[in-house]
Amino acid sequence: MGRFFGKGNSSSKKDEEARSEREQVPNYSDAEFQKRDLFKKGQNYMSNDKMLDAVRCFELALRIDPKYVDAWVKKGYAHFHMSEYTVAISSYDRALEVDVNNAEAWNLKGLAYYKLKNHEKAIECCEKAIDIDPNDGMAWYNRACYLTLSGKVDEGLESLKRSIEIDIANARKAVKDRDFENARAEEGFRRIIEVVVLESIRQGYDYVGKIVWLTGIDKIEVEDAIMRLTMKGLLTKREKRNITGMEEYYEITRDIAAKIGVTKRVGLFGKEKQVSAPVQQLKDISEVLGKAKEAVEHGDLEATKQCFDELISPAKHGSAMIEQFFEEHRDLRLAQIKLRDRGQEYLNANKAAMIDMIGRIDMKVRQGPVTKPAKD
Repeated sequence: MGRFFGKGNSSSKKDEEARSEREQVPNYSDAEFQKRDLFKKGQNYMSNDKMLDAVRCFELALRIDPKYVDAWVKKGYAHFHMSEYTVAISSYDRALEVDVNNAEAWNLKGLAYYKLKNHEKAIECCEKAIDIDPNDGMAWYNRACYLTLSGKVDEGLESLKRSIEIDIANARKAVKDRDFENARAEEGFRRIIEVVVLESIRQGYDYVGKIVWLTGIDKIEVEDAIMRLTMKGLLTKREKRNITGMEEYYEITRDIAAKIGVTKRVGLFGKEKQVSAPVQQLKDISEVLGKAKEAVEHGDLEATKQCFDELISPAKHGSAMIEQFFEEHRDLRLAQIKLRDRGQEYLNANKAAMIDMIGRIDMKVRQGPVTKPAKD
């Protein structure tokens, strides 16, 4: 009898262990698989520009699970692409009823209001998205557009500057965006154009025509930016003889080139390129990192932000950091945003993490450039 109950206890333990293992495996029901399959089909239809079919798939998925947030968001976006903006807003609202902290839904809802020319509502939606995710560069960019269109140009340029700090690609996007028409005469926007033109020349696009083709900026604005950059001592005009005569092109001045590096284009069509990252600039970056570390250790907020600005700004070391140490540039940029948003509180609470980050970046910089120096 003793052995019988003993065996029973052993079997019971095995059953319990097996049951526990089964509980650890996600139990996807047929309905779960079905809704996910419909969602994927909807996404595929969207990628093939079949919006009606996409909406149908998302609706079928939502019949299975009315709280399927991703399906509500994608359904809204499909309606948006069919210019059904009020229907899109209703879909985003349903998503936000389930998850009020869905930044994507807020941002897309703002885009729908923008299409309806309700800029105030669009701004409110962007601000909700930014509250949820302060590092959402697209939300900052959209907010900049809506503010500028509503006549709040100064606030719009501040938002645009923040979006560019998060993603430098937003600078090139902005100079072609007609939403910033009201801001183009402002000094802040003209500086953004200068940065884009200077970066184009640094990449080897050294003729006015090439810059216009690459950036989509109006020729007059390109020429104005070149004149301003030349007056600031950042560019030098050169001439080269071609079949039709002499043609003007521009070079970054030697001192600036030594700091930010330049791109040499080689090959018949200029497709191949080699990037230089001057040793002196790496030393300068390392020196700034040392100052940044010291500022963090002393809890000096303003000095820390100033050092980070030098490392992030395209007019200083930003271009070289993006070209050679892209991930590290992003880390510095995000840290700078948090310092601006939360100030001394953030610095005091994250000293150790920031010192560690600066140390890791400095070590990588000291190892030298990622790409080989360009040949003359």
